[in-house]
Amino acid sequence: MSQSQSGVAPGPQRGVAGRRVVVAGATSASGIAACRALADAGATVVAVGSNPERLDHLALEVAGIGTELCDLADSAAVDALALRLIASGPVDGLVHLVGGWVGGKGIAGQTDEGWAAMERSFRTLRNTTRAFYPALVASEAGRVAAVSSTTVDAPTASGADYTAAKAAAESWLRSVAHGFRADQGEDSLRAAATVFVVKALVDDRMRAESPEKTFAGFTDVATLASAVVALWDAPAGELDGARIRLP
Repeated sequence: MSQSQSGVAPGPQRGVAGRRVVVAGATSASGIAACRALADAGATVVAVGSNPERLDHLALEVAGIGTELCDLADSAAVDALALRLIASGPVDGLVHLVGGWVGGKGIAGQTDEGWAAMERSFRTLRNTTRAFYPALVASEAGRVAAVSSTTVDAPTASGADYTAAKAAAESWLRSVAHGFRADQGEDSLRAAATVFVVKALVDDRMRAESPEKTFAGFTDVATLASAVVALWDAPAGELDGARIRLP
């Protein structure tokens, strides 16, 4: 006897197949890996970047995805993008992979230019989560994820700007997680905001350029991509506000 015949309501759909996921910072190595893994798993992928040539290359490298050109640091541009995408269908995920690293020699060596780059990364997270928040709350399985750093647990003087921005991003995502619980309730939680924590990311290009390096403790971008796909395999209650250390 089927579930419908027995009168038992089916549970929520698991898995990312059929979900529509926006990947911000999609032309980075981690973004390309995430787009490929999501598409291979059956998701509808919207890849967002600010460089048209790199977006064109991504579209050729990962077949079947959609691309959107947008300056994610421009809140008005992000709002317009979100409104347009939401008008054309549900948005079930936002994967924020805008990042980078800057350092300096001690506290006095933290430059304004370095901080501007780090602040821009945080601003893109703030802009995208604000703009897509209504769609993620409305989704049957909304997911938001971003990547943070182990340095938040052990800050250094040389990485002060970088770590401060990552700490701000973690705090922001915890606030998003609280928003989901406040708007949906603990018992009917469908959306989740999750932080992935790494020492650093590594990809095949980096290994080829520096074959002498071991990249000890680094997380491969493919590992991150698999973790992104797996966000739709677990209940929202287990993921909302979670800080997951990746190998």
